[in-house]
Amino acid sequence: MTDFLMKPKIDFAFKEIMMDEPARIGFLSAILKLNPSEIRNTQILNTNLRKLHDEEKQGILDVRILMNDDTEIDIEIQLSILNVWADRALFYLAKMYTEQINSGDDYTTFKKCVSISILDFELFKDSSEFYSCFHIREDIRHTIYTDKMEFHVLELPKLPKELREDSSDIELWGKFISAERKEEFDVLAEKNTYIGSAYQHLQVISQDKQKRMEYEAREKAVRDYNQGILEAEQRGREEGEARVNKLHSSLIKDKRYSDLERSANDSSFQKQLMSEYGI
Repeated sequence: MTDFLMKPKIDFAFKEIMMDEPARIGFLSAILKLNPSEIRNTQILNTNLRKLHDEEKQGILDVRILMNDDTEIDIEIQLSILNVWADRALFYLAKMYTEQINSGDDYTTFKKCVSISILDFELFKDSSEFYSCFHIREDIRHTIYTDKMEFHVLELPKLPKELREDSSDIELWGKFISAERKEEFDVLAEKNTYIGSAYQHLQVISQDKQKRMEYEAREKAVRDYNQGILEAEQRGREEGEARVNKLHSSLIKDKRYSDLERSANDSSFQKQLMSEYGI
């Protein structure tokens, strides 16, 4: 067990790392572009394994943090592709925002809410940037409409392959979250004091028998979920190919050669033909 290290991108491990205050301050200061000395206090809020739908087995493990200025931050890691992630993040941030107000309160009650998404897939296909930050702005003047909602997105697959001498703190944290080997952690810990604290905490929790059992159960749940999705996609492809082959056989049998050719290039027409043949 002495050589075992949890992978920080497994959300259970990341949440445990965020229990370390220096690591938490270092990560937040990098993302929010603050001097660490500006973060006087942070508080971990109660969180749970959140499911988007009742039938979803994987769920999402999140970290909720309250800053000393009452800014509330929600940090989530998603390892498998979820194309609706932006809508999902907006829904939960809006929910977090509206939960601040109670009957009789006025609108000055509202404090800033920040969403930090750490994704192990590419969400924005039109950009090669690893890190993105979004605000609500006017289209032409770029005037901030409100600063009460803010979205940060880290797309791990877009990280630079090699660690550069001038890597930003955000890149260093991205590399740390993606790291799996001791050699990688050692280098990163030398470059950033707060990552060094996160690494020390990672080493401690990795040797905790109970936490390792919880980590491995979570890792297995994520792996099983991804395998289930992969197999479902494979079944879908096979069923789709079988339906297309059946359609083509029917068209050939009925000598509808022009429809056969058009079907190969026109998906809408192909669906129309499948409906016609009851396939």
